[in-house]
Parts: sequence; structure tokens; C-alpha cells
Amino acid sequence: MAKSKKKYFPKITDEQLESLYQRDCKLEKAYKSDDFMNSVDARPLRILAEYIEPKKRLEEKKVRNTIVFFGSARFTSKITAEKMLKVAKDNVKRKVPLAQEALENSQKILRSSKYYEDAVSLSKKLTTWSDQTFGKTSKRFLVCSGGGPGIMEAANRGAYEAGGQSVGFNISLPFEANSNPFITPELNFEFHYFFTRKYWFAYLAKALVIFPGGFGTLDELAEILTLIQTRKMTKAIPVVIYGSDFWNSIIDFEKLAAWGTISKSDLDLFHFSDTPQDAFSYLKKRLSKIHKL
Repeated sequence: MAKSKKKYFPKITDEQLESLYQRDCKLEKAYKSDDFMNSVDARPLRILAEYIEPKKRLEEKKVRNTIVFFGSARFTSKITAEKMLKVAKDNVKRKVPLAQEALENSQKILRSSKYYEDAVSLSKKLTTWSDQTFGKTSKRFLVCSGGGPGIMEAANRGAYEAGGQSVGFNISLPFEANSNPFITPELNFEFHYFFTRKYWFAYLAKALVIFPGGFGTLDELAEILTLIQTRKMTKAIPVVIYGSDFWNSIIDFEKLAAWGTISKSDLDLFHFSDTPQDAFSYLKKRLSKIHKL
């Protein structure tokens, strides 16, 4: 039987040994690695972070009850809309390309600015009532929005003008600006995942106000009503659908009941309002009754 040859390991020189000891062997922890934390494998950790970090901050700031405002991100204040319309009219006179289309769009924006102003007014009323009734205690109701422009900005602006705090649950989108400047800084959150953001909207909400809006607003309205209808959301939550002219032209709720796709009693899940005072009175009455204030 042939003898196996011994493996030859070259001797480490003193120079090589010194070089090995001088080499930086400090390792990076996994949770400090950007490459790992931004990888597909670390997605569960990122999702968990969007639950734990907001939970910690909201508890520290004693935020337990919110009144959530949803609505179009495209609406703006009346002053801004009037300025846009003036520019558009000037461009039409100067025969700027596509000026007529811009003019028509500016007229739509001016018409919808009413909802921006009404959202500011309603938010201001709710914040003033809450602060005067509950102060800075955990029983207070804070206005909450999606953190962006339009109705979201109007909601946070109303609270800001009333001297109160408000919450912003912003979402990272490639075509929208950063969060609006009226959110209380320590209650301003940035989410990557829509579903974690939606969780925080629903979990803290004690009332909901739906202003006119597009796909996102329709999604939020349908989702909240579904949670209430199916009793997955067990708490009583008043829902105000603001702007009956708009909403009745978009969705025929009565026809849904007539076709049997919802129950007649489901029409009692929400209340239509057309003025800030009516919406405020309804919410104050319902919240006071539900929470025995």
C-alpha cells in the first residue's frame, strides 16, 4: 500500500505574520449593513420596523385617538388657485402652447379649492374642541392625515392654525413631494409600505372624514367601510362623507343597496356633510356619545 504524501504548508514568514495581525478584522453587524437591510431577505425586518418605531413614538407622545382626514392631494387653497388661474389667463392671451388646457385645469382647481378651505376650517374646529376639552392628555383627539399636499395639508394646517398638534402618515412616492410643513415634527412619519401605513390609520382612528378625491381616497373609503361592515373593526367609528354633490355624482350608494350588493342598513354607516359646522357638530355629538365624554 502506497504511503500518502504529506501535504505541504508553506511556512509563514515574519513579514506575512505581521501583515496579518495589522489587517482590520473588525466585522459589521448585520443590522448595520445597508446592503443587507435593503435586501429582499431583510424585508420582514423593514416591515416590523414600520410597526415598532411608530408604536414607540406614538405611545411616548400619548397619541391614542385620531380623526383621520382623507381626500385629494391635488386640491389647493383658494389664494393659490386664484393665482394659478390668473397665470393661465395671461398665458391664453399670450397664446402660449397648451394654455387653454391649463386654463381649464386651473378653473377646476379653483372650484375644488372650496374643499381645501373647508378641511382647514373643520380641522381647526375639531382641534380647538379637543384641546379645550382634554388638553394634552391621552384622551385627546388628534387630526391625522396622509402627510402630503391637498386635503392632507389642509387637515394638518387647520390643527396648526388652532395651535394644536397633528399627525402625518406620509408614504414614499416617486411623483409626490415631501410631507407638508404643518405636521407636528415629532408626529411626522414616513412609510414605505402602504399596508403598514393603512394599519396605523385604522388602528388609531376614532372618526373618519372623507373629502372628494381620486383612487387613493376611494380605496381608503371602501376599506374602512368594509372593516366596519364586516366587524373586523369592532370599535364604533363615525364616518363623514364630505361633499354630497361630488360623492352622489361618483357613487350611487342607494343603487348598491337596491341591487343587494350592500344591505340597506349599511347606508347608516356614514353621514353626509356639506359644511364644516355640520360635520363638526355630528362628530362632536357621536364621539361624545361613543366615548362617554
